Amino acid sequence: MSDTLYGAPLSLYSGKARAYMDWKGVDYTETLSSADVYRDIIVPKVGRPVIPVVATRDGTILQDTTCIIDHYEQQLGGPSVYPEGPRQKLVALLLEVLGDEWLVIPAMHYRWNYNEEWVYGEFGAASAPEASKEEQLEIGRKRGADFKGFCPILGINPDTIPAIEASYEALLSDLDAHFSAHDYLLGSRPSIGDYGLIGPLYAHLYRDPASGEIMKRLAPRVAQWVERMVDVKAPLSGEFLPDDEVPASLIPVIERMMREQLPFLQTSADMLTAWAAANADAEIPRAVGMAEFTVEGATAQRIAPPFSLWMFQRPHDHYRDLDDGERDTVDALLSGISGAGGFQDFRPGPRLVFEDFRLALA
Repeated sequence: MSDTLYGAPLSLYSGKARAYMDWKGVDYTETLSSADVYRDIIVPKVGRPVIPVVATRDGTILQDTTCIIDHYEQQLGGPSVYPEGPRQKLVALLLEVLGDEWLVIPAMHYRWNYNEEWVYGEFGAASAPEASKEEQLEIGRKRGADFKGFCPILGINPDTIPAIEASYEALLSDLDAHFSAHDYLLGSRPSIGDYGLIGPLYAHLYRDPASGEIMKRLAPRVAQWVERMVDVKAPLSGEFLPDDEVPASLIPVIERMMREQLPFLQTSADMLTAWAAANADAEIPRAVGMAEFTVEGATAQRIAPPFSLWMFQRPHDHYRDLDDGERDTVDALLSGISGAGGFQDFRPGPRLVFEDFRLALA
């Protein structure tokens, strides 16, 4: 009996979980998250319609890709996607947050502004795999409308779209240069940072046809990295670079995160602090309001999700818990990264935990 991954090909986070489980050599089967599966399995077990979900052979239910990955890291052992070196581990954790919580902006923009009609068919095929193409398209239009509706609250609008595209194309250029010398972010083994990036860069930005054409044309080495990540030829193989090296080619990527995402996270943390002071016993909402962000000179507002702060606790905790010697070597790296002072001085706000498939105040 194997574990079961409930997911879908078009799902950003299913792509992250699937790529990891394939590399880790997990014995699993994937079940499409059709409407029946949501109704009969996912919602009764998790409490809401969300994927991916993993049911292990002993009946344990896992939801959220980070929890899925950490479960198998602990249960299976073997080569880890978490580097041991303090600099590499910090960079990997930061880039997981960038992929999971920030690149959803270009992922959603390109999906719904370049691939809309195609995606409706994909939603219908996932929801009703036995239906005709015409029926799937009709079903997909109804189901996909909710997802398209997220674009404005993510800050995607006519004023920001040129900046979002400029930022994404610059990120592709930086990653393309990096992958000209390295198979993965930190050597010949994928790290947790690679898995953060693969969700948006595969399921939306490579797999959706119009955005996939853009990636292959502008950044062919990024497309090749995506293909290595999702078509695993040698599970549990590869090594991280020796001596805790962080390639110089990653510095522009990290600086983009510090410039774009970090100020937004600080604003969100301050908003969560104020919310918690006024709502000590309330369930944490999906967003604590709208927060300002700036991309390539364009400023707008988007929802401020506490979940992003829970994810950001991981690199922040890693940095906080370093001993003096490790802190010195990490600070030496950060001193060469523009904007990293905001990370070192970050005010995290209330501590969060993820329990019973939901966020809560610790």
